[in-house]
Amino acid sequence: MAFEIPKITYSGKIKEITVGQGDKAVTFGGESSYPFYLFEGEMPHQPRIAMHVIDCKPEGWSETLLEIFKDVIDDPVAWAKKCISEYGAELICLRLLSADPNGLNKGADEVMPIIKKVADAIDVPLIVWGSENDDKDAEVLPKVAEICQGKKVILGPATDKNYKKIGAAALAYGHTVVASTPIDINLAKQLNILLTDLGVPEAQIMIDLNIGGCTIGYGLEYTYSVMERQKQAALVQQDEKLQFPVICNFAHDVWKKKEVQIEEGDDPKMGDRKRRGIFIEAITGWTQLLAGADLLVMQHPEAVKLVKEGLDDFK
Repeated sequence: MAFEIPKITYSGKIKEITVGQGDKAVTFGGESSYPFYLFEGEMPHQPRIAMHVIDCKPEGWSETLLEIFKDVIDDPVAWAKKCISEYGAELICLRLLSADPNGLNKGADEVMPIIKKVADAIDVPLIVWGSENDDKDAEVLPKVAEICQGKKVILGPATDKNYKKIGAAALAYGHTVVASTPIDINLAKQLNILLTDLGVPEAQIMIDLNIGGCTIGYGLEYTYSVMERQKQAALVQQDEKLQFPVICNFAHDVWKKKEVQIEEGDDPKMGDRKRRGIFIEAITGWTQLLAGADLLVMQHPEAVKLVKEGLDDFK
């Protein structure tokens, strides 16, 4: 008698959202089964990878990254274009590090020209990621929404402290908003309810479970379980307020980890530092895909390549 694989019947489905314009527009979501369980359901849209660009010269960066981006490190436009032309980036995530009140603390009007230049220079979808300071992002991101009108960008992170201003701007100008909550599906559900009550269409919401700092060895097993619970609630329990695509933005954090920075001479058993950093980023990315991520934000092109090669097996 032939062995028959037990199958789960899923009653829910992840909502679809589309960002960008024309032939380069990207659609996320639509899953009707757990990640890559193609014998039980469908993943009509493969997970995608955005490459990370910073709007000012980063400090304390790994030599492994500087080796790749040293020629464009002072020019976000050139940086974004290099990611697309040389590394095949499907999306660009522009991080507004210069607006951080704990750093350069640039005002909204000061950062708008760079955002406009990047948005106009690329033909792939754009994610504009704020400073992660609630008050500053409430000031900056609505203006980003206005100057990027018509481009269908992704704006984030929006939290329970600033969702009204960011959500209203996304609604007014037709952008997608990232609902960001601290590793708790109940808080994620509540913020999604608040955004939809505000009038933001469900087709313009993504979930960020705030796993950025949770790389291999730093709480990834906990965030994995939270992402699993989100997918279970969405697909099996038909919780409509959790049926949204998930973004995992970990590019900025993974390369700051101690294990990535340690020199071979200081701890020979850690092995080659360059390969170590690339593998840690790639393994973190694949772990998040297996947990249910629809969009990753990554940094090193070799790590991106490793993840994409794995995704090719599921085409």
